[in-house]
Amino acid sequence: MTTRIERRFAELKGEGRAGLVVFVTAGDPDYATALDLVKALPAAGADVIELGMPFTDPMADGPAIQASSLRALKAGQTMKKTLSFVTEFRAGDPKTPIVLMGYYNPIYSYGVDAFLKDALAAGVDGLIIVDLPPEEDTELCLPALKAGLNFIRLATPTTDDHRLPTVLKNTSGFVYYVSILGITGTKSASDADIAKAVTRLKRHTQLPVAVGFGIRNADQARAVAEQADAAVVGSAIIARLAESLDAHGKPKPGLKEHVLELVRDLAGGVRAARQPEKRSGAA
Repeated sequence: MTTRIERRFAELKGEGRAGLVVFVTAGDPDYATALDLVKALPAAGADVIELGMPFTDPMADGPAIQASSLRALKAGQTMKKTLSFVTEFRAGDPKTPIVLMGYYNPIYSYGVDAFLKDALAAGVDGLIIVDLPPEEDTELCLPALKAGLNFIRLATPTTDDHRLPTVLKNTSGFVYYVSILGITGTKSASDADIAKAVTRLKRHTQLPVAVGFGIRNADQARAVAEQADAAVVGSAIIARLAESLDAHGKPKPGLKEHVLELVRDLAGGVRAARQPEKRSGAA
């Protein structure tokens, strides 16, 4: 049985284009505002949604996503509410894949078996857990796969050809290539480096390759979409959201439209890729 993630990437391949993966934090800046925004993302061009699970110590994330996680926690977001969030989204959207991204601690605290059961019931499709290496696959990865969830692994510029088979062994859905070293939202990789990395990954796996970290605008999204199966954008979306918060972290009028404007621009960039007539300058 295929998952929503697998079906979505098959659809994208059939359309001859790359996808746009959009990251937002569940409950940022509050539950209702975040849910209203996430419900609108697919129509704005998001092909897959990564939903951040708020955590007090998001060590791999840069300042923008760290701040979003803390705002969500301050507003009362919990793991149970994050799963309810997915349930509410799924009630109106049976097709768009939802990937929960974050750290193992909140899942461990919830209880792995209970979490997997509730995540499936809510309509979650996959997990990205940044602090669980392949050596710990028995903790969550293998139970998640057995339950029917995709377990999406990260590869980085330092993941060499010797390490890659271990990283990819139990990966499913897609591979998330982190194009730079360091924390999220800080810098960007060159087009040549991304192309080289995607080519190398494709030698090791038939899974789609999504590239993230450092994509801030439509031109950068298009450049990534020329090489990869999807472009992942997180920090730029979170930063755009933060621009529409007042001094107390509360949403100003127009927050949703302000964020969706960027998502539509990014989606336009992704969809403009792989079009020979545009690349060649032909009419």
